[in-house]
Amino acid sequence: MSGGDIAGLIAAGVFAVLVILLAVPILKLGAVFDEARRAIRGVSDETTPLLQEVTGTVATTHEQLRRVDDISRHLAATAASLSSLSASVTALIGTPLGRLAAVAQRLTTPARTPTTRRTARRP
Repeated sequence: MSGGDIAGLIAAGVFAVLVILLAVPILKLGAVFDEARRAIRGVSDETTPLLQEVTGTVATTHEQLRRVDDISRHLAATAASLSSLSASVTALIGTPLGRLAAVAQRLTTPARTPTTRRTARRP
């Protein structure tokens, strides 16, 4: 064995040790990738039913909002009808009641005679 052969053996040994030392981090990195893949698969497996549930909730909420919109529309129509009814009742009853109140006031106030007025003006 010559010096070149020994140097080749030493270089081969150093290369083998280097490969072994680099294999450990590469194996650990592979385990990290496997764990990341499992985590991503778990998230996607849990996300699909969750998205379906959210979709159902949104559809139910949308239906309820439609019902509330219909109720609001009907309430607006009812309020307009009540306003019209109130105006009609006021016009129908208000005018005769006002006249009746005026007549009642005239009947309840004492009638003034011309002498009462004159005496009231003189001190």
